[in-house]
Amino acid sequence: MRPQTLDDYIGQKHLVGEGAVIRRMIEQKRVASFILWGPPGVGKTTLANIIAKTLEVPFYTLSAVTSGVKDVRDVIERAKSSRFFATGNPILFIDEIHRFSKSQQDSLLGAVEQGVVTLIGATTENPSFEVIRPLLSRCQVYVLNPLEQDDLLHLVDLALQKDVMLKQRQIDVKETDALLRYSGGDARKLLNILELTLQESDVITDEIVTKCLQQNPLAYDKDGEMHYDLISAFIKSIRGSNPDAAIYYLARMIEGGEQPEFIARRLVISASEDIGLANPNALLLANAAFDAVHKLGWPEGRIPLAEATVYLATSPKSNSAYMAINDALQYVQKSGNLPVPLHLRNAPTKLMEQLGYGKDYKYAHDYEGHFVRQQFLPDEAQDQQFWHAQDNPQEAKLKERMDKLWKEEDNKRS
Repeated sequence: MRPQTLDDYIGQKHLVGEGAVIRRMIEQKRVASFILWGPPGVGKTTLANIIAKTLEVPFYTLSAVTSGVKDVRDVIERAKSSRFFATGNPILFIDEIHRFSKSQQDSLLGAVEQGVVTLIGATTENPSFEVIRPLLSRCQVYVLNPLEQDDLLHLVDLALQKDVMLKQRQIDVKETDALLRYSGGDARKLLNILELTLQESDVITDEIVTKCLQQNPLAYDKDGEMHYDLISAFIKSIRGSNPDAAIYYLARMIEGGEQPEFIARRLVISASEDIGLANPNALLLANAAFDAVHKLGWPEGRIPLAEATVYLATSPKSNSAYMAINDALQYVQKSGNLPVPLHLRNAPTKLMEQLGYGKDYKYAHDYEGHFVRQQFLPDEAQDQQFWHAQDNPQEAKLKERMDKLWKEEDNKRS
């Protein structure tokens, strides 16, 4: 059922639909290196294969699970040789690129930089955390989404019409809710569930699908819907200050075989987003738990994860920093590149000094209380306020200090 052309490819219209970025690259036969980031079963490997087949260029593939630095270098040498016989750059597809070590990723840099290969990486993890910065700067990141219900239903129809065995049977699809729910937007999982169900019956109902899955336990699929449901409940329990529920969902994920780094990463995000300035120590503890998990592994890693979970759940909550950066980003997107005030600019050259760069800047440490009033925002943004203190003791102190500094300075000047 793997599609062979873009026209047969299901989903990801934002990337491969008419006029979309990857379709344009393919049509223009000018494909730059990029990384496909998305959950399992949404077409990352399929898309890479379609691109290579459409462009008619050599296609090399490596798995980060089984390949080492030597394998990477061997492929690059073969790619160099094949360039003389091809019209375009060879494509090197690396599945699960987030599992490549730093040295493995470093070994790719020269070949990608020089255009020896066009790199297409696939990852289920955030590339910002897992891919080294020099390699990430050479690749565009495209996000693939879980397949939508219409896409999954279309895939079911195609399977029943095209599969050699299934099209010979009289299959009656009466209900699809369970089929869609358990697949969690994963095409591969959907087909596996369909195959499993059709071993039992030619009629597909929610009851039959559920019964088949219970007979073949899928209590926790770290790549499927349950994965997203449990992590969502985990974070919301922390946000809702319920340590018992948070620990329960942590135990569910651990027992189900979830990657400890995934849980630790979510704790770091929660500490920043949900606890924030109400208890800045939360971020320190979450980061410490992340480091400890790397050092300890399982099963001991469960202990620092539990400690961080309880601490975050019982901490006071604030999302003021989260809201501040969101508001600032929204303002920047609307206002564009406003000029930085001249006195705040760096002046490394004589010409810049002559143009007034850095002139009249006031060094805060030269003034009483290490503070002096001056303009920091661009002229057009002078009235903007992005951070608003929330109602908790920690931020009350910060707000009191800011009010004291700026209001006292206003009084001196008036």
